[in-house]
Amino acid sequence: MTLAIMQPYVLPYIGYIQLMNTVDTFVFYDDVAFINRGWVNRNRLLVNGKDYLFTIPLKEASQNKMIREIELANDPKWRGKLLKTIEQSYRKAPEYATVMPITERIVNFQAGTRSDVSVADYIFHSFTELTAHLGITTRLVASSTVYENGHLKAQERIVDICRQEGAERYINPIGGTDLYNQSAFNPIGCELRFIQPHRVTYPQTGGTEFVPWLSILDMLMNLSAEDIRPLLTQFDLIPSHG
Repeated sequence: MTLAIMQPYVLPYIGYIQLMNTVDTFVFYDDVAFINRGWVNRNRLLVNGKDYLFTIPLKEASQNKMIREIELANDPKWRGKLLKTIEQSYRKAPEYATVMPITERIVNFQAGTRSDVSVADYIFHSFTELTAHLGITTRLVASSTVYENGHLKAQERIVDICRQEGAERYINPIGGTDLYNQSAFNPIGCELRFIQPHRVTYPQTGGTEFVPWLSILDMLMNLSAEDIRPLLTQFDLIPSHG
């Protein structure tokens, strides 16, 4: 069984989706500290031919809180503004008619009649929509609901989640090569690998020069799910040397 663990990011870039697609179980690491100006509630779209940073507004966000403890802002206007930006930027894209209804369900998600939806729940729901559209069958788990190991820190906690899941291989983004070592995973018989996404290009509506690493929404608007599937395997898996 292969496993990956990542903080929940809103509509992330293709590398995040590649990681999710290549494992059997993907854990949203939602009971760790929120990082200000990180990627939990921000990402980039193509607007007027340039990358545009959008932000999901949060209520009293703080690095002293865990991600799952932070709620979306009560301001009702941001959803409409974001959808309007997306509509104006992508209405001429080939997959707009198919993807815009999915986008609306993601942006407008409010957990039924509740108004206090957490950013973790909001993002988890977005991935139920994205994986259904792309045909990704990976099991999705929120770390706060299962493992009860918040007393552990850093690599020790990651290894414990792998142990609880019976993982034979743990895959981490390439940026973690200085954080994780194979020697720490050896006692549980788990192989450590790092994923290095290839630079993927595709016809991009609304620009003259290709802008890489945008939100997956940009790719969804421009390519069918069938055309995206082969791109999800465009990466290298690099072994740990530690």
